[in-house]
Amino acid sequence: MLIQKQIVDALKKPDAYDEAPGEIELVQTHISFVFLTNKYAYKVKKAVDLGFLDFTTLENRKLYCEKELALNKRLCEDLYLEVVPINKANTIKIKGEGKTVEYAVKMRRVPQEKMLQTLLEKNQVDRALIEKIAEIIANFHSKAETNNRISDFGSLAILETNWKENFDQTEEFVGKTISMPLFKSIHDRIRSFTRRNGSLFEKRVAEGKIRDCHGDIHSGNIFVTDKIYIFDAIEFNERFRYSDVASDVAFLAMDLDFKNRADLANFLVEKYVASSGDSELALLLPFYKCYRAYVRGKVLSFKFKDPNVRAQEKRAAAKEAKAYFKLAGMYAKSL
Repeated sequence: MLIQKQIVDALKKPDAYDEAPGEIELVQTHISFVFLTNKYAYKVKKAVDLGFLDFTTLENRKLYCEKELALNKRLCEDLYLEVVPINKANTIKIKGEGKTVEYAVKMRRVPQEKMLQTLLEKNQVDRALIEKIAEIIANFHSKAETNNRISDFGSLAILETNWKENFDQTEEFVGKTISMPLFKSIHDRIRSFTRRNGSLFEKRVAEGKIRDCHGDIHSGNIFVTDKIYIFDAIEFNERFRYSDVASDVAFLAMDLDFKNRADLANFLVEKYVASSGDSELALLLPFYKCYRAYVRGKVLSFKFKDPNVRAQEKRAAAKEAKAYFKLAGMYAKSL
């Protein structure tokens, strides 16, 4: 039986492509292998089950590749190209002969120097750019689908489920990337906030603020060129994408806070509120910022268990995870 490692090894070689790929670079996340060629990026989903996603079968990986393509066409029509089969006859090749052994989402390659994350590092992000991003997000939210089923994901029960999952999945990292006192403090403050604010969450549901959002808006998923692309929307779990619009805004605001640009975070929220008219969003921002920072800490902690990740990368991930958990604790104190 062909294992995924063999496919990954094959995709590091030029012969696996139906183009002249040039130098091939492999970038990993906790759920994907991304192969970068001269012009394109090929994203292969890791055969993992993390509880909140299940990519263990080829059928599921194909399904979620197709969902990823469709969802990201909403904000990146010309960036996402197609889902391609990876086949094996005598050799493993994209769109080759023989049995299909894997699938990948094919995208145009995004130049790293044009990523918002890189622009922030170079101090090349001004208020004008943040205002444009805020307007794009507000316009996207105004058109995003909502219905009774989607609205249910804004209920207190689902919010508590999301947080319980976070805490359950973080327990094994207590003492490694998060201290027990910080873990307990965040847990207790979140529990208290949700119980005190049930009517506010119900109001958001009633007002249609729960929508088919992006789910992963941060500076590493925004590409700035002649236009602005917000890519890599969450496809693998509706519970993470069907959310209060405030959660989408909070992710990018938290990310800007994390990068010591609270001035831009506050301006983003100000301009989003001006574009959307959603002034009530501010009441929930600390809650959702805490959620987003905590999830980032959790996801980085997962690298401890990933056999594909080298020791040096694991150490760097641990340091970053601790910083995100610390930020989550700061937000929790304000609740």
